[in-house]
Amino acid sequence: MKKIYLIRHGESEGNADNRWQSTEGGLTEHGREQSHALGARLAGIPFTAFVSSPMQRARETAAIIAEHTSWDTEIEYSDLFVERRKPSIQIGMERSDPSSLEIDKLVAAHFTQAGWRHSDEENYEDMTARARKALLLLTEHPRDEIVVVMHGYFMRVMLAVAICGESLTPQLCEHFLSSLRTANAGISLLIYDETVSRPWWLWTWNDHAHVMGR
Repeated sequence: MKKIYLIRHGESEGNADNRWQSTEGGLTEHGREQSHALGARLAGIPFTAFVSSPMQRARETAAIIAEHTSWDTEIEYSDLFVERRKPSIQIGMERSDPSSLEIDKLVAAHFTQAGWRHSDEENYEDMTARARKALLLLTEHPRDEIVVVMHGYFMRVMLAVAICGESLTPQLCEHFLSSLRTANAGISLLIYDETVSRPWWLWTWNDHAHVMGR
């Protein structure tokens, strides 16, 4: 049985500015405070593997967590856990920019249409294929207690793939994306038990008691 702790990064500059951010956007001071609280929360749990998205906001969060722990493990970086790729034209735009909102509207309207893309973004097929690869990496990992620092949107896609398996449809995935929310520095726990017919269990979602009031 594996315990996989999915961690959303601390507040980023893009989160604070309400902008679509690049891979290089780092944490705000508040995001660093959240990450220290997160590290203190995780310090007593004996993890045996530490995986992170290589995006700057995730790398910073992972590094701060590591300051609080005595885990005898190096941080493993994997592109499988990066945030979804948005259309390049949106990067740096305010989310409320009319041009950005129009792109979001088009992408949402075609989410269930197989193969559709606005431009160079990841679509449903791309994201779910990557999520399956990410889950496979975790199930085949030699360690059983794994921390993964990643991103809110793709975390929800990965959860949808884990829970629904081959039954997942674009419509079901939309429900996961619209109904689940993640706080910065939130902790979610997935259990994987290969001995049962439905091996993935969602044990905890978005526990962020350690950053409430901060």
